[in-house]
Amino acid sequence: MQSYTIGQAARLLGVSPDTARRWADAGRVATHRDESGRRLIDGRDLAAFSVELAKAGATEEDASYTSARNAFPGIVTAIKLGDVAAQVEIQAGPHRLVSLLTREAVEELGLEVGMEATARVKSTNVHIDRTSPGT
Repeated sequence: MQSYTIGQAARLLGVSPDTARRWADAGRVATHRDESGRRLIDGRDLAAFSVELAKAGATEEDASYTSARNAFPGIVTAIKLGDVAAQVEIQAGPHRLVSLLTREAVEELGLEVGMEATARVKSTNVHIDRTSPGT
């Protein structure tokens, strides 16, 4: 399972690293340490926290103001696989994006809940790009 640094988690949640660190310090999201002592957040824990945060509604202080230019980097929070089609949900800061694509595409991308991905929106289509670990 992929894990995220506090800085990576902050970027995915659309907040500052200081805010993400305060949430971790307060126990709002679980962390663990890697062999070099860095605090990491498990991808599944970050996915669950991002959904919880979005449902609670971000405050003005937590909100991120940016021109997304139709690209929404976030974290995969749900995948529903059918025989042929699939539904993938991504939480990108306060935005929940849902894409319908083929099951084959989900499998080729190796998408899993808790992994980083980018939703790209063009007109009425949402495309999913898998983000390489560490980028």
